[in-house]
Amino acid sequence: MKIHVTYFAVLREQRGLSEEVLDTLCKTPEALYEHLRGVHNFSLDRKWVKVAVNDEFAPMDGILFAGDRVVFIPPVAGG
Repeated sequence: MKIHVTYFAVLREQRGLSEEVLDTLCKTPEALYEHLRGVHNFSLDRKWVKVAVNDEFAPMDGILFAGDRVVFIPPVAGG
């Protein structure tokens, strides 16, 4: 299934892209993140990353559907 993935902050830097469309067999955001983490060597463990699906925060074990928009959100430091 095709889904649209957006990366922020350190994940965007490590991926070298802010967004992309992927064809995936991953059924959950957690499975997708772990797959992408392995492929792109993301430094953040899954427990530190939040996810939004279709513009709403979502559980990492929720079900993904074709056409979903997934955003991986790392912890943010500010000042």
